[in-house]
Amino acid sequence: MISSKQKNIIIKDYARSSKDTGSADVQVAILTDRINQLTEHMKINKHDFMTRRGLLQMVGKRKRLLKYIASRDSQNYLDLVQKLGIRH
Repeated sequence: MISSKQKNIIIKDYARSSKDTGSADVQVAILTDRINQLTEHMKINKHDFMTRRGLLQMVGKRKRLLKYIASRDSQNYLDLVQKLGIRH
């Protein structure tokens, strides 16, 4: 779980305006943080299949959001991917 403080920090870093809390960029950043946390959990708990399923669903959702961002603004997509350190 992401703490509300951590979530607010992520929102501030990736928001497009001061009132932006749910844009695709923010959603991708929050999902990336949750994916990283669950990946660490899965390294320790290899047989936690429900967490694995949730992790795969989050990865799929992030993939769809990134595809949407890429179709709307390719430069924003490239900047976001580089800033998050995904898709090497």
